[in-house]
Amino acid sequence: MTEKPQKPNRTRRKDEIIASAAQCFMEQGYHATTIDDVARRLGSTKGRVYHYYASKTDLFFDVHRVGMGFLFDALDEVVVGSGDGATVLRRMLMAHANAMLEHHTFENVVAQGVQVHRFGTLNGDQRATLQNLIASRDRFEAAFKRQIQTGIDDGSLRAVDVSVTAKVLLGGLQWSIFWYRPQPNDSVATRDVLARKMVDPLMQGLLPVA
Repeated sequence: MTEKPQKPNRTRRKDEIIASAAQCFMEQGYHATTIDDVARRLGSTKGRVYHYYASKTDLFFDVHRVGMGFLFDALDEVVVGSGDGATVLRRMLMAHANAMLEHHTFENVVAQGVQVHRFGTLNGDQRATLQNLIASRDRFEAAFKRQIQTGIDDGSLRAVDVSVTAKVLLGGLQWSIFWYRPQPNDSVATRDVLARKMVDPLMQGLLPVA
């Protein structure tokens, strides 16, 4: 059996900082979290954090970027394959719901998202990063808009406002960050059952009336 290659030490240390920061941002919110909080959770000094990140904002943006990466990775696995528009949309929603549950900590930060910085003071590099994060979220939503339109065109979904419907679907799944709490006995199977309970009523409202 081939062992998975080890990440370089620098990458591994940075991943540890990002994971600790995600937990802090989830529990306390962006504004209340400090670099000291992240360092304490990491069991290190804040100098170690500052070695990789010049500011809390830069660290928050990286946590957000990783969280979006999890969502895109989940989507990439299901958008290919057979099925009408509704079938593929259901697969996309299931993938999104499962990613929200599996990566609950990071997706909580994604939900806090760019809103906390829209009216804040950012330097030039941070402003560019913010625009990239906004564009990333827009691309993710656009994938669902396209699929909804495909379903309308092939008759597997009823005619709806595509833009509003995409926002409602994603918002409905995203709401899980407020009520879902990971449990010690959670597994891929239990999360999948819960994801289906989340997706089924959303899909039911989109199917053509018999």
